[in-house]
Amino acid sequence: MSDKKHPPSPLASGFGEARARIEKLKTEIEHHRYLYHVLDKAEISDAALDSLKHELYLLEQEYPDLITADSPTQRVGGKPLDKFVKVKHSSPVLSLEDVFNSEEILKWEEKNKKVASGVYDYYCELKLDGLTVVLTYEDGKFVRGATRGDGLVGEDVTQNLRTIQSIPLSLNKEAWNKLKKRPKIFEVRGETVMTKKVFEAINNKQAELGLPLFANPRNVAAGSIRQLDSQVTSDRKLDCFTFEIISDVGQTTHQEVHQILKSLGFKVNPHNEYCKNLKDVNNYLQKWDKERKKLAYQTDGVVIVVNDLALEKRLGFVGKADRWMAAFKFPAEQATTKVLDIILQVGRVGTITPVAELNPVLLSGSTVSRATLHNIDEINRLDVRVGDTVIVQKAGDIIPDIVKVLPNLRTGKEKKFTMPKNCPVCGGELTRPDGEVNYYCFNNGCAGRHLEELVHFVSKKAMNIAGLGPRILEQLLEKKMIKIPADLFLLTPDAFLKLEGFADLSARKMFQAISSAKNPTLKSFIYSLGIRHVGEETARALARHFGSLEKIISADQEELQKINDVGEVVAESVSGYFKQSVNLKLLQAFKEAGVIPQKMIAPTTVGKLAGKTFLFTGSLKVNRDDAKNVVRNLGGKILSSVGKNLDYLVVGEKPGSKLAKAEEIKSVKIISEAEFGKLINLPNWFFSIQTDK
Repeated sequence: MSDKKHPPSPLASGFGEARARIEKLKTEIEHHRYLYHVLDKAEISDAALDSLKHELYLLEQEYPDLITADSPTQRVGGKPLDKFVKVKHSSPVLSLEDVFNSEEILKWEEKNKKVASGVYDYYCELKLDGLTVVLTYEDGKFVRGATRGDGLVGEDVTQNLRTIQSIPLSLNKEAWNKLKKRPKIFEVRGETVMTKKVFEAINNKQAELGLPLFANPRNVAAGSIRQLDSQVTSDRKLDCFTFEIISDVGQTTHQEVHQILKSLGFKVNPHNEYCKNLKDVNNYLQKWDKERKKLAYQTDGVVIVVNDLALEKRLGFVGKADRWMAAFKFPAEQATTKVLDIILQVGRVGTITPVAELNPVLLSGSTVSRATLHNIDEINRLDVRVGDTVIVQKAGDIIPDIVKVLPNLRTGKEKKFTMPKNCPVCGGELTRPDGEVNYYCFNNGCAGRHLEELVHFVSKKAMNIAGLGPRILEQLLEKKMIKIPADLFLLTPDAFLKLEGFADLSARKMFQAISSAKNPTLKSFIYSLGIRHVGEETARALARHFGSLEKIISADQEELQKINDVGEVVAESVSGYFKQSVNLKLLQAFKEAGVIPQKMIAPTTVGKLAGKTFLFTGSLKVNRDDAKNVVRNLGGKILSSVGKNLDYLVVGEKPGSKLAKAEEIKSVKIISEAEFGKLINLPNWFFSIQTDK
């Protein structure tokens, strides 16, 4: 859980600007809410919509006079579908106030204490990503089930809910008879969900039939409950976790509610916990932020509930939300924010990358203030302008990028970006080679390029010199202690004492880390040189084919092109690199500094994956590098992008754009991680003990 303050709205500086921003936000949110809740469609993710709603909420809190009855913050759900009989709820199913960090949780408690004093202990429930339903029992028998609808009126989906095995058709008589009160009409609330395993099986079937894949388990669960044919619902194998008793059966705490539900035969989440104070609440949030991916179903947060029911009644509700509940949202992988500027970064081979400077936003547990825009074509495709409100995405540890612009929120002051003619670091002319999407600075003396070359050289997949980051390299360059990468291996422990932040112990450790890198694998050394068009896989192919640095240096273009992964452009680049005198001097400098790459013995056996190409996307249960090595060891190859030469795309959780591209190419076989395991004869239990890194 992050304690960082959720950034305020960038337009909260004045009443007029706030009013204009609020109106645009209201229109945009209502558009997406209608698509999602009425038409079962989605143009943006739940996380992005939550981000827009939270910005609107913060603005309305700052300017309460601007709150209107038609604001999305003043309503609960979507319009009920006409294909079902409408059911009026006996009590409104209200919404929850969203909180994003411990500071906002504390403010929520402080506000509540001003309304009603008392002992504030809590009950924490994992917020499941499904569809809320209201279950009604008469004389202990299940008689009606309804969706939440707009909070006041839902849809009668009784026949569909009867197919869910975890919903009891009759209550446990022994437990019922022990209750203090036994009303004729007994109502509970629950969440219908679909497990990840069932979702994966459904999507595999969709793929076999050549049908579009579903986006997520929540959408399938919601669509399954709204089926006219209850057999379809039954086939979807939905689950239902109950969390609330509407009727009065003598319950006094929310913890007791869950105990009663369990005794009556309902399914309750075993991971929900009693918390005696906010410290316990924060510990619970931190625990499940880390462990939620291990669950069989998806969860996007935690519902924090005031445990004392008498205190809940005194707190009541405000607007359309109960005061006594709050929904903590786990750090999102998507959020909305504003583009403040677009700047250029210079890469190690002179590649010019546009980067968006953003109004800081919390994303995946950290504050994000920059996102890559890749190239000018991507900027034009997205139509990103300075001042735009955008959806930014971060999956795992990759650099955040912008996935969508929200043009309806434009004010008319936004500015289009044009690529400058000169390098922002050295002033050299920028060039876009024919057939390429990137602009380049080809000035070999560019300081920006030089630093990035060194950063690449010491990186994990290259020479893997731990602890030697950009700040240290910058100091070494500024103090003229190094000029070329080979100079790093001539530094002594005393040299690092001249740098900021170093003492005797840290200087010795850095010296040792550099010394330990003097005997790299051939693949790592080739990759570290930063040869244009030579990525990790091409470096590996060169090392496997030739076995030694000397043979690679002496190879001509024709010999280089005999390698499957090396085409004419790559062969020309590799051959040209080793013909330049400056590069040959660098290799000699490495040799004199004691840097000797290991020789490699090419594999002599043909594996079961020989000639097959693979690519991985999404979050995997196994370590991605381990999976790649398994493919290589069995004779297969790893590609870096989706194309007609790709045989298998292995899809994990939350796959990226590669999946959509692969679906367009019929020759690419899309398989799950479990199917990949069967292909390489890995046992099922292997996936339960590994984690993607």
